[in-house]
Amino acid sequence: MNAPAPRRPHALRVFAALAFAALVVLGPLTENTGSEKLFALSVVLATLLLLLFASARIAFALMSVSLLFGAIELAGVLKFKYLTTPLLAPDLEYFVNSGTLEVFSHYPLLLAVGLATLVLVPLLLVITFRCERAALLPARPRAVRALVRVAGAALAAWGLTLMLSADGPFAGVFNKPMWITVNDKSFITDFLTSFNDTVINEPVIPPDVDRSMSWKLDRPLQAPAQAPDVVLVLEESTFDPRILKLCTIAQCRLPMFDADKQTRAHGLLTVHTFGGGTWTSEFSALTGLAHTLFGNAGLYAPYNLAPRVSYTLPKAFQHAGYRAIALYPMSGDFLNARNAYDYYGFDAFYDGTEYGLGWDSHDADLFKVFERVYGDEKRAHPDTPLFVFMLTLHQHGPHMKPLAELPAPFDQPLFPGRFKPRALDDWLNLNLGNYLQRLEESNAMLDQLQKLLFDGKRPAVLAHFGDHQPSFDGAINEIPKQVPKAAGPVASWVTYYMIRANYPVRARYDYPVLDIAFLGSLVLDVAGVPKDAFYQANTLLRERCKGRYLDCKDKRTVASYHAWIFSTLGDLHENP
Repeated sequence: MNAPAPRRPHALRVFAALAFAALVVLGPLTENTGSEKLFALSVVLATLLLLLFASARIAFALMSVSLLFGAIELAGVLKFKYLTTPLLAPDLEYFVNSGTLEVFSHYPLLLAVGLATLVLVPLLLVITFRCERAALLPARPRAVRALVRVAGAALAAWGLTLMLSADGPFAGVFNKPMWITVNDKSFITDFLTSFNDTVINEPVIPPDVDRSMSWKLDRPLQAPAQAPDVVLVLEESTFDPRILKLCTIAQCRLPMFDADKQTRAHGLLTVHTFGGGTWTSEFSALTGLAHTLFGNAGLYAPYNLAPRVSYTLPKAFQHAGYRAIALYPMSGDFLNARNAYDYYGFDAFYDGTEYGLGWDSHDADLFKVFERVYGDEKRAHPDTPLFVFMLTLHQHGPHMKPLAELPAPFDQPLFPGRFKPRALDDWLNLNLGNYLQRLEESNAMLDQLQKLLFDGKRPAVLAHFGDHQPSFDGAINEIPKQVPKAAGPVASWVTYYMIRANYPVRARYDYPVLDIAFLGSLVLDVAGVPKDAFYQANTLLRERCKGRYLDCKDKRTVASYHAWIFSTLGDLHENP
């Protein structure tokens, strides 16, 4: 028989009230914006009411809410500290595993917090529940108390459901750009709203779709006598500055954007993100899919799409006898990168932090690491062609280093006010000056990389592209841009691509603008690598839509393509 609970658990309720007050001050009130503060506080209060009516125990409800949302806040803080991203809904699936336990074992603070949470939280809840009698309307008849509790709990649950709906009263805090979500430190809001972005909406296939259209490529393969090494470089926040109407000075013209005798394909590239979201361009380049096909869940591609995609560029190279390796310029824990690259099919993942790379690394630093890794791989696998995918980082924002600290001619405004046709304010001069100076470093690194690859004995392909335009905190939109109509209505979604090879290629690839989803199949074309069923279809869509994808004028062809890759090939399967 249970011991009777104390009649006046004042100390317990005071303690629970203080814990709740601490939660409010350190949790909801620290959210980034006023609307997020109000959202988090409202959800906390609604949850408190729900537990209060359900348990009829004041201290237990206060303590439960404090521990629940305190755990979310603490987990968000710790994950941001160690992995530079907040706690998000997909983490519940992708980070609760033995690998996480191994990570915890290397960090005493994480291990201590984890163990304390597992032991103390259940203990506190049991003690609080057992040491307090039901205190809701104690003088009322049992039937009245039961009716009030059921009605109150139902009303609180309804309110909570409404608040957590993306169409509810707090719709404004949902659907934030992913880059803001992973940086604004609104830990409670970001975690709760991220559940809305985990439901993958697969492309709808129209009932009248044309399934008679052939998506099998039947043509002779054009390949060099020896399989070439292929290096694909994602250039962070990079675009050809000459699409800015005012960028006509010498610093805006760099060889990395212009065709030479070794250029096999180049031009403007249409991407599906702006100002951030590198991982979505990474996803498109490696899978031939646009993340926007899948609704808001596409923003979480490294978490929820990478495990489900059947056909990828690394796998296509592997099937042709290649070894696929990835060189990542920062920690593989960032945005689930290591796991995502494993799903994409890479044989090896080189974590940049193990080679001294990080947020402050320049392109020259990355080249040194590439030179080392490439040399090691060639010595270990001398007869195996390599496909290498790597990312630069230095061009990432902010672009706010004082001009006086930059080398000439970037140490002064390049577009001063006195130069009326091309005048920019101080802020844009600062950002664009930083961008162009870093671009010069990128050009120098790519020149070194090309020399290393093309001067070797083996045929080689070097491809590089921009993942998205930088935003300069949104100010870049104040500079008029000039892009062809084929790029679509969003000039901010245009970057560049360049593919060069040290051997001749008979075919010509001339697209006014190329969608990033077609970049992989074009690299395979230049490399002369046999294509699997997906990349055969991808190539045919590229040709039939003249380099355009979701904005292709022939919507029936795109629908037929989607029916083929998703319904027939099963490119998007269930989670493994």
